[in-house]
Amino acid sequence: MTRNEVIKICDEFLLSTISKLYGLEEYRIGLISPHVGGRNIVYICEKEGSKTKILRISYLNDRHLEDYLGELEYIKYLFNHGGSVSNVISSLKGNILEKISCNGNTFFVSLFEKAKGKMLVENNYKYREGVEITEYYYNCGKVLGKLHQLSKEYTPVHSRYNFFDKYNENYIDELIPDTLSLLKTKLKILIKTLKNFNRSRANFGMIHFDYNDGNYSIDFDNGQITVYDFDNSCFGYYMYDLADLWTQGVGWIQFDPDPKKRRKFMKDYFNIILDGYRSETEIADNMLNKLPVFINATIMENIVDKYEVMKNNENAPVCDEELMYLIKCLEDDIPYKGFFHEMYSSDAPFEF
Repeated sequence: MTRNEVIKICDEFLLSTISKLYGLEEYRIGLISPHVGGRNIVYICEKEGSKTKILRISYLNDRHLEDYLGELEYIKYLFNHGGSVSNVISSLKGNILEKISCNGNTFFVSLFEKAKGKMLVENNYKYREGVEITEYYYNCGKVLGKLHQLSKEYTPVHSRYNFFDKYNENYIDELIPDTLSLLKTKLKILIKTLKNFNRSRANFGMIHFDYNDGNYSIDFDNGQITVYDFDNSCFGYYMYDLADLWTQGVGWIQFDPDPKKRRKFMKDYFNIILDGYRSETEIADNMLNKLPVFINATIMENIVDKYEVMKNNENAPVCDEELMYLIKCLEDDIPYKGFFHEMYSSDAPFEF
């Protein structure tokens, strides 16, 4: 099914059924525009005098009931133990997940509280009036540290998949074109390197796997961050989420032409992130020293995602400038996403 076909089914049947399941009959339900590569149909549910809710309808057939339950149970666990996340709302039947069949198709439905505040982009990347931006960096690390500390104590009922269930040599062979033989070799070496790292509970557990300013809101009254969109959450290294935060930081200085200034900024930025993170949990120095490897892991995720979009969408571009840049970073062993390398251009960041 295409996205438009699913929306049509929602309009004709699903939304009415879902409204009865969750008591949303008096809510205004509006479709939220998807982001590139989005895999769900998402609606905002509003009613005067009531808290706004977010409705998610999943329709792709690459995940199963246990996958969705694993995600939602993890979110409930985080919320119930003090994690700053958007809570799951149960249906009137008391279920955190509803499975609905229609015309031979299966839909998985979940409802969430809308996070207080708004995304940074909705505030034109301006932080709180009169407050240093360093507070935001610190809070990013602190909130993530709390989630990871809770993960270290988490025993799932329905277990989510493992990072290596997807990122493995066989999938790389299947997905990446044979014409990119060097890239395939480098990706396999990267996966082998990651597999050799210690996977103790202190290093490896449930992670968000997409921790960035598009997946949390900020209460601009007090700076509190509330995290959502755990759709990609899985068992992986905690360092992966920290590497995601590092790559997010480049946006604050990506247009500065001086690589020394960029390097100093990133060092200071990440140290503040780590101060916040370590206020909630520990991270071993021997794992922190592997930051460049995990930045490469985030690049691998980006490359895999782009080829998955190409595979599933015949209108997607075959290879754009951004993808070529990422490929060069891995093929030529250029660390830190090339941010301090001579190939980087502040006029066209992360394009080749």
